[in-house]
Amino acid sequence: MSSSSDFQQDRHSFSGSPQKWTDFELPGDTLYYRFTSDMSNTEWGYKFTVTAGHLGRFQTGFEILKQMLSEERVIPHLPLAKIWEWQVGVACRQTGHQRLKAIHLLLKIVQCSTQGDCDLTLLKPLWQLFTHMENNLCHDTAKPGILLPLHRALAELFFVTENRVTELGSLQEYLLALNTEDHLHRCTAQ
Repeated sequence: MSSSSDFQQDRHSFSGSPQKWTDFELPGDTLYYRFTSDMSNTEWGYKFTVTAGHLGRFQTGFEILKQMLSEERVIPHLPLAKIWEWQVGVACRQTGHQRLKAIHLLLKIVQCSTQGDCDLTLLKPLWQLFTHMENNLCHDTAKPGILLPLHRALAELFFVTENRVTELGSLQEYLLALNTEDHLHRCTAQ
């Protein structure tokens, strides 16, 4: 099996009992296979299952959701509240580039959502991460004020969500829901 018709790229060869077969992945959307018998046995051959993409694979889900959120005619048919809830959880669990991509999708969802689609208070863990990054930036005066990509992405997400809740007239409730009581006491004391 291979991802190229000349069987030179991503080649996987199997022979013998089914126990010798292992799962593998091929890039692209086409699988080429060749079955050759040596006539040493009278069995019927081999059976294999091909699955396009994998459920739970981050990149596959990211690309599908990004495309769906880019289609204006599709958006009204999406369960945005459920997607939002799931995507906030993904952004909280992921790290590195995957977290950045998850935040990018959250930003797209906020921008295309209507009044009650998204429970913006679910952003509390990301808000805590953002405020932690902000505090570290303020305390570290030795480094220039260049924001890391994650910090910039979170800043944009919270800027857009703050504008959205301001439009909806619920800014105070939103800010109270995101902040801890301790944080509110510190701000009041300042």
